Amino acid sequence: MQSVMLSNWSKTTGRILHGEDYFPTLEDAGPQKAQMFHSSPSGGSESMQLMYLIAITAAVKTIDISSAYFVPDEMARVALVAALQRGVRVRVITPGKKIDQQTVRHASRALWGELLEAGMEMHVYQPTMYHCKVVIVDGLLASVGSTNFDPRSFHLNDEANLNVYDREFARHLTNVFEQDLQRCKKVTLQDWQRRPALEKARERVAALLSPVL
Repeated sequence: MQSVMLSNWSKTTGRILHGEDYFPTLEDAGPQKAQMFHSSPSGGSESMQLMYLIAITAAVKTIDISSAYFVPDEMARVALVAALQRGVRVRVITPGKKIDQQTVRHASRALWGELLEAGMEMHVYQPTMYHCKVVIVDGLLASVGSTNFDPRSFHLNDEANLNVYDREFARHLTNVFEQDLQRCKKVTLQDWQRRPALEKARERVAALLSPVL
């Protein structure tokens, strides 16, 4: 985590910080296994997407995704559909109408069809803005950080996630996810198909911008 911070610091200031003051010897603070993951357009821009795709492809039981901006590209949609076809339960929570980027919301909804048809559960958060960025796989891996499930996070932004491999930690985050579900409206395939023509048109136009959202 310190290394990721100092990497961004060096890009911003031009100063490279090193030595014992910045990398002191640390003792184990707990039993969990964790991994810091970092990607940026100037180095390893595909790393975050690859990590997500590997996690989805490895899933055998469940995938829970909380994402402020959920705009899966074709590769991500293929991976999610493949997971659903092999019997993995996939649930997604993303913002409803209360969002700071309406274009992202419209582009997202345009892409839900094949995922809902394959059996994915789509839930939109109702009370207020929803800005979580969490992926939980098989009740074992939990990835938490700055990464949204969209092309901008995967290819254009500096992002950092902490991957924790611990059932107790994943169970705690799953409980939070379940609580958030109680404040969501579930969108079925029939709901998605019945949305108004003007809404569909707006979403199709927004979807054209999805590679940079």
